Amino acid sequence: MTIASISMSEALLARIDSFADEHGYSGRSEVVREGTRTLLEEFQRREIDGQLHICTVIVIFEYCQLTVQQRLRGIRHENDSTVSATTHAHVGEQYCIELFVLEGSVEEISGFVNTVRSVSDVRAVDYSITSLAEDLPDHSIQS
Repeated sequence: MTIASISMSEALLARIDSFADEHGYSGRSEVVREGTRTLLEEFQRREIDGQLHICTVIVIFEYCQLTVQQRLRGIRHENDSTVSATTHAHVGEQYCIELFVLEGSVEEISGFVNTVRSVSDVRAVDYSITSLAEDLPDHSIQS
C-alpha cells in the first residue's frame, strides 16, 4: 500500500484520533481511507439517469467571512437553473449557515456540492438528496 502525506489542523487530527478510538478503528489511516472511499462513492450510489432530484445543502462558516459569503453568492448565481432557494442564518455568535435548495440531475447537484466544498474557510458542508422518481418508493438518501 502506498503511503500518502496530508496536511490538517491539530484539532482535526485530534478528532480523527478520538473517532478511531471510540469506534474501534485500528488507527488514523483506516478512518481516512474509509472517509475518502465514502466521499468518492457517495454520488455513484445515486445514479438514476433521467430522474429529477431535490437536495438541501447546508454550508457552515464563521461569522463575518465576507469572502465566503461573496463566493457562495457567486456559486448561487452560476447555478441559477439548479438553485431553487437560499437562506442565510446566524447560529450563536460565531457561525453563519447558508441553506440552498436545489432541483436537478445528480450531475448538477454533485457539481454544486463539490464546488461549495472547495470554497476556502468553509467549516462544513452537509446535504440531503431525494429522488422525485414516482416509481421509487421512499428513495431518500442522507449524507
